[in-house]
Order: sequence, then structure tokens, then C-alpha cells
Amino acid sequence: MRIHIWTLLALAAGSQSAMAQNEAALRAAFEGKSVAVKVDMPATSKGIDVFPQEAMPVNWRNVANRMKEFGTALKPGQQVMITKVVVKKDSHIEFQLGGGGWGTFGDYMNSSSSVSAESEGESKEERDLKARIKQAQGPTERKRLEKDLANLRGERERENSRAKAEAAQANEAREANMRVKRAESGSRFNIRYKNGIPPYSLTPEGVAEALAPYAEIAGMPVAVAQQGAARPAAGNSFAPASNGAAPAAAAPAAPAAPATGGLNALKKGLSVAEVEALLGPAATANEVKEGSMAVMKRTYKADGKKVTASFVGGVLIDYAITPQ
Repeated sequence: MRIHIWTLLALAAGSQSAMAQNEAALRAAFEGKSVAVKVDMPATSKGIDVFPQEAMPVNWRNVANRMKEFGTALKPGQQVMITKVVVKKDSHIEFQLGGGGWGTFGDYMNSSSSVSAESEGESKEERDLKARIKQAQGPTERKRLEKDLANLRGERERENSRAKAEAAQANEAREANMRVKRAESGSRFNIRYKNGIPPYSLTPEGVAEALAPYAEIAGMPVAVAQQGAARPAAGNSFAPASNGAAPAAAAPAAPAAPATGGLNALKKGLSVAEVEALLGPAATANEVKEGSMAVMKRTYKADGKKVTASFVGGVLIDYAITPQ
């Protein structure tokens, strides 16, 4: 039994060492480089979760909810620096942009708390007046005491209203300041895998391929990432070149020719440009609001069919094919 325990410990240590080496390779390849995002990114450290192995890698409704709650930090086409790449155990890779998004422990520690107004309750003087009213000798004295009580109550309520207004104003200023901080704190992609991170996905090419529909990384052609060409075998190791570029051994083949059947190649996650490369220019185009999310609606005519497509942040999230 003792041998088995030490064997397990050795395997765990080896796995952690390999993970650290992979993270170091990703940091050397990406950190400090520039990336142009292709989608709106929420102003939060929650960022956008990408599941490359799923049929629908991104839940765009979740992204919309995060933008509604926290605002938008990055817009399509915006250039930003890759500030940090972190491999989290064997579950996901954090790809942090422009600071990684607001919401880390340090952000909360350095932020002011919301202001609450403390309302004053009934004063001792008011209670004394109420007792004197009960014991008043005649209606004249009772009316005088009741008037004094009404004046005290009115003054207290005005003070409470003023305190509430000041607290509300302070909280509005705080929220405005927080929106600015969130917008300036960047965002991130969380590249997630349900059954552990495959070896290839821990290489610069693997990361770039996973993010190709959502970001264009300097020094890493989009065609490389989209096709996953020259993908190494699972057991192969990868050492990035000193300048962060992919080594010659991992260089992709030339881009494949466009698919002859545009409709057959259509899938969720494609960009507007990729859809129009398959189907041609849109016949109609307009934008609608679904809650706080701007959805671009376009229709196409191809192969005798009509395609109705919906895009969010320049990415295809839904489509329907019907007869013309």
C-alpha cells in the first residue's frame, strides 16, 4: 500500500510540474502581445466562458446578462494587451486582457462601500409631548401641544428625507465611479474543458484555435487557429520560440479552399465575414434589441434556400434555413 501511495504522489507531482511548464510556455507566447477582440466583452473578471469541445462553445445569453450587470469593457475591433495567462489546475485556462476584468479580491478591498441613510426615530421630546396631550386641560392646550408635536415630527421627517437624498447621491457617484473602473479593468476569456485540458489545448496554437472566433492575436494568424492545422500528437511537447511565434514544426498548411456547399459549412460561432464568405452578401440587415442585448438580424439567399441569421457581437448565435 505504501508503494501505491508514493506512486500516486509522484504522478501528481509530475502532473503539476508539466502543468507549470505548459503555463510558462503560454505566458512566454502570449503575455505582452496585442489582441483585437471580435465580440463585446463584459466588464467583469467573470469574462466570457468558452467551451471549445461543445457544439455551442459560448452561451451568449450568459454573456448578455454579464454585460447588463457589469457593462461592456471591450468592443469589437478594440486592441488590448494580453496581461496574464493562467492555467487553473486541469479545468480551464484564464486568458486575461487589459487587466483581466474588474472583480478580483484587490478590487473589492480598494472600493468604497455603499452609503446607507440612518433614519431617526421618534425623539424623547415627541414622546413627552404625546404624554402631555393625554393629560391636557381643555381643547386649547391640547391643540397647542398637538401643533408642537406635528412641528417636531415634520422637522424629523425632513431631516430623514435629506439624509436619504444625500445617501442616494453618494451611491450614484459611487456607482458612476465603479462603472468607470470596470470599463478600464479589461475582461478575460475562460477556456474550459469538462474532462481535463487536452495536451494540444495547452499549446499556443491550441489556445489561439479556441479563441479564433472571438479574438485575433498578434503574431498568430486566424487561419492557423481556425483550421488547427499541423496539430501535434497528444504526446508531443511544444516549446515556443523566443519571440512568441509558433515554431516551424507546428506551422499550419495553407488555408483550405472555401467549401462548395455554403449551407453545409454553416455553423454557430462563425463571424459575419465568415458567414458571408459562405453565403454571399446579405439580402437584408437590421438590428433589434432583446433586453439589453443588440442582435443583428440578416437574411441570405443561397442554394435556393433562405437563411435567417442572428449575430451578437459579430458572432453567429442562431440561424434558420427555409425554402425561398
